[in-house]
Amino acid sequence: MTTSRAEIDDDLTVLDLFAGAGGLSAGVTSPGGFRSVAAVEMDRAAAATYRLNHPDTDVFAGPIQEWLDRHEVPQVDIIVGGPPCQGFSTLGKQDEQDARNALWFEYAKTIVRAQPRWFVVENVATFLKSSQYWLFRHETTRGRMLEDWAFEARVVNAADHGAFQARKRAVLIGHRRDVTAPSWPAPEFVGRHRTVAEAIGDLPDPVGDEWPTDTIEVDGESILGGWTTDELHIGRKYRQISLDRFAAIPAGGNRFNLPDELKAPCWIKHTSGSGDVMGRLRWDAPSVTIRTEFFKPEKGRYLHPEQNRVITHREAATLQGFPSTYRWAGTREQVARQIGNAVPLELGAAVGRAIQRAACGDTEPDTLV
Repeated sequence: MTTSRAEIDDDLTVLDLFAGAGGLSAGVTSPGGFRSVAAVEMDRAAAATYRLNHPDTDVFAGPIQEWLDRHEVPQVDIIVGGPPCQGFSTLGKQDEQDARNALWFEYAKTIVRAQPRWFVVENVATFLKSSQYWLFRHETTRGRMLEDWAFEARVVNAADHGAFQARKRAVLIGHRRDVTAPSWPAPEFVGRHRTVAEAIGDLPDPVGDEWPTDTIEVDGESILGGWTTDELHIGRKYRQISLDRFAAIPAGGNRFNLPDELKAPCWIKHTSGSGDVMGRLRWDAPSVTIRTEFFKPEKGRYLHPEQNRVITHREAATLQGFPSTYRWAGTREQVARQIGNAVPLELGAAVGRAIQRAACGDTEPDTLV
């Protein structure tokens, strides 16, 4: 059975799990015709950011288990979310027994209670090689919890879908078996990736180096926040050795370009390894993956392409696709974590268009005009 056009005259309703700052919702709903009705996010600063940008959404700030135990789960058209992925990440020691990895099961329980027509899961690429992924897929077989649903999963590069960064992620797009399955979003930007220059090339120099101290009221408590993306174009204070290192790194360069007197002792001993450490972004290519500690040059290729500084929160958020008017809450570190954990909005938009077409009974591949 397919869904008729008449059945989607109203906006498609969205429930966002492990919602973070709301990037996945913002992307999926950006084509229009969607309405976010509820969200669940454990981190209170991220939940506050979500509220600032989705004022009509019922946002629960707490563990999903608590929300499922104490709250009525709304019936929605779509569930989106990215369960925590630290146990699968290639950045640190992988631990498949990490309790956070089992949170996909809470997502699955929510599917049963919310009865969505479609669902979207986003995670690190290695999730598709994990036992947890196969347990999730097993639940969609006959007699199991999710037998009424099916899904397709692929590893995608967000840059292939118009993002300003090369970010490979696992994406699962599911559908209830009695509705049209979305066609997989076509990678329209292969061979013509958008670049760092397109995203941040025309921005002015950062202003100041102090994090703002404005506060907002959330659930009866005061929290830092209320600023737009544009207002987070803030520099940092650097030690002289850091400034000397930045000045010695040429366009496209990294720590290997430093003279020995400017290298950390561990860099002198290790002459191989990541070429992204203390690296400069390149104007003519997408950025590397924006991670949660992009403001630390020793964590990756996060130096400005030509200025002697690390990219600002504004620049990182822009590379993630957040609009200049998106509002943020939290400390410098909390907002950086929200930005780094987000799904590039352009990737979410590609998924949203695919679901829109499925709601109309259209299974043709996605094509941008």
